Amino acid sequence: MATTKTTAKSTKSTAAKRTTAAKTTSSKSVTASKASTAKTTNSRGVVKAKSTAAEGLKELFIDSLKDIYWAEKALVKALPKMAKNASTPNLIDGLNNHTTETEEQIARLEQVFTIIGKKAVAKKCEAMDGLLKEGQDIMESTEPGAVRDAGIIAASQKIEHYEIATYGTLCAFAKTLGMDDVADILHTTLEEEKQADITLTEAAYNTINFDAADADDSEME
Repeated sequence: MATTKTTAKSTKSTAAKRTTAAKTTSSKSVTASKASTAKTTNSRGVVKAKSTAAEGLKELFIDSLKDIYWAEKALVKALPKMAKNASTPNLIDGLNNHTTETEEQIARLEQVFTIIGKKAVAKKCEAMDGLLKEGQDIMESTEPGAVRDAGIIAASQKIEHYEIATYGTLCAFAKTLGMDDVADILHTTLEEEKQADITLTEAAYNTINFDAADADDSEME
């Protein structure tokens, strides 16, 4: 009996130690998380700048160039995959044409880097990364045919709208900084992105969305 009691006490003691250790670890984790948040945000919710943060408009402009440079290089790899998964001929042609166009846009960005005397460096664009992942998810979530084509158009237009906003901002920055030659180069790409969006809209409203809707009606019959 004495041995049984001793074993029980030992087991309880071990369990208590494990519980205490778990609480300590959890407490440390919460403390570390709070400390990490405190480094980037103060008590009023104002985000603190990184040590590498841009101090002037030109630095912000260059940082944005690196961002869209990564985005275009990622997009030029994704567009052919979208084209392979599309079914409608005019959509496939549009995606393939935009692949060629995107390659030219990358070359223009490299030209801009040269003009401003900076090395062409890509910095991961979290926005484009998220949009491309969403596009991949849409393709995986739809059956091949009109419905998937409608999904590809939806994903592509989100990308185009992001690019239009980005190039519009870059053009404004360049003009403000007195870099009119750079602004002209970026404006060329901006107009191409606007036209690509129009092309996608026409493809959607002329045939694809209606074909996708017909597919829904057929399933309901």
